[in-house]
Amino acid sequence: MIRDRGKIKWTSLMLPEHVSLLREWAREDSYETRNELDEQRIEEISHTIAEAMEYGAMVRITYYKANAHRYESVEGCIHFCNDQARKLHIAGKNGETRFVPYAELTDVQFINETR
Repeated sequence: MIRDRGKIKWTSLMLPEHVSLLREWAREDSYETRNELDEQRIEEISHTIAEAMEYGAMVRITYYKANAHRYESVEGCIHFCNDQARKLHIAGKNGETRFVPYAELTDVQFINETR
């Protein structure tokens, strides 16, 4: 019967620098890549934002958080479009306000379409 100890037998051969590099590599492997939007999709998103602001509709906004290297989504009403800071002000369901930069937007969808 072979008794393989797995990682235990290699631990003594690995330097702390190697362990930290392997952990960093595993963390980077879980990163999501950002999809680039074409002009037509950008136009659809801007139309949806304008319509949601006009009617006060609830929307789900998906955006790419660059410092975390992953996609996040937020639900709420678009309260204000700050063109100077290039951000959307979103009033969430529980009263919190979130700010999403225009450049990070990837998708905007109505939650309950009653049109």
